Amino acid sequence: MGSSFVGMFAQAFATFLNIYFVLLIIRILLSWFPNVDWMSQPFATLSQLTDPYLNLFRSLIPPLGGIDFSPILGFLVLQVVSQGVSQVAATMAYSAF
Repeated sequence: MGSSFVGMFAQAFATFLNIYFVLLIIRILLSWFPNVDWMSQPFATLSQLTDPYLNLFRSLIPPLGGIDFSPILGFLVLQVVSQGVSQVAATMAYSAF
């Protein structure tokens, strides 16, 4: 019972991380368009969801020449965590049988 719950939780968390990855991609792509009003909906919600995570990496890597390279590090960390959680979910699902 315990390992199946952990596996189910890990799978749900891995799905959340994948959805968050897509939101980050959308946020980065929209940042290329200067006419996007980040104060109007749905852009304000997208910004509120993704900016705290990206700000962690913006404090580590400042923009160089007006280009923000911090999302690259953010994507890398998110992918590593997602892969780890997916491995835990797969291990738990395999050990449940």
